[in-house]
Amino acid sequence: MKPDDGYIFFIINPKAGATSSKLLGRRFERYLRKRGFKVRCCLTTSLENACELATYAATHPDCALVVGIGGDGTIREVAHGLEGSDKPLLIVPQGTENLLANELGFNERLKTIIRTFEAGYTRPLDLGSANGKCFTSIAGFGYDGEVVRKMSEQRAGHIDHFDYVWPIWRTFWEYKFEPMRVVVDGEEIFDGPGLVFVGNISRYAIGLQILHYADFGDGLLDICVYKCASQLHLMKHSVLTIVKLHANRRDVIYRQGKSVHVSSNTRVIRTEIDGDPGPPLPVQIDVIPHAVRCMVPEDGKPAGIRTRMIRAIG
Repeated sequence: MKPDDGYIFFIINPKAGATSSKLLGRRFERYLRKRGFKVRCCLTTSLENACELATYAATHPDCALVVGIGGDGTIREVAHGLEGSDKPLLIVPQGTENLLANELGFNERLKTIIRTFEAGYTRPLDLGSANGKCFTSIAGFGYDGEVVRKMSEQRAGHIDHFDYVWPIWRTFWEYKFEPMRVVVDGEEIFDGPGLVFVGNISRYAIGLQILHYADFGDGLLDICVYKCASQLHLMKHSVLTIVKLHANRRDVIYRQGKSVHVSSNTRVIRTEIDGDPGPPLPVQIDVIPHAVRCMVPEDGKPAGIRTRMIRAIG
């Protein structure tokens, strides 16, 4: 990319991330300006505003690149705004978990961002649509939806991984495993108590490779259903997921498809989308194939559990 190709539009969530991570975006901006690139910066006032800014950039003829700076929620809305356009998206991770950025091979190092920008290598990114709400990474139903609900209720500003400890602990002992019905491309694959995950990326929180075979640009959603009716069974599933032995077990259903419908006779089941509270059941999820062009590291690999734990501890 050359300076005369057009301006680079920074969409920045000023509330996301710790102070140290916020410096990454500023340093990248200085790098671009020193090399003659014109940079325009906009601070978001809400997640909806991030989508509005990206929609503007998608249709503006002089905009050559959109840089999204924030956590998973911000990047989700920026990707939604760019859906269907030819404007590439470059992610500068600035949140707590940064699921999509980790999957694409980004870390929190300036040299990785610069190397990615200079190479200009792009890959198509699929999006999911859950009851009309866009998501980039993973939608969860059941236990993790309840964890996200508790986390959201107690949240007051920036959070880190350790803020999840109490919600996870409380949910583990209090959670009741209610039945859910899952239909993939018109075929019922499950009806009973359990946990359901649907998404585009292979790794979830702290690098758990739940959607083992997921590819963010293959035009398909990956679905993983854990048959689970007790805390003991949940512990077994957790251990097997950590060691990557869960996907082919009899008490786990793994599928790929373009359309997923999740429903239940009870309304107490919570959902989450990219780490934020999701819509109530029933939820219809459809894939939006190759919705966004993302600049990614050519040799990037998803960060695993060990790498993410080291980053979390600092």
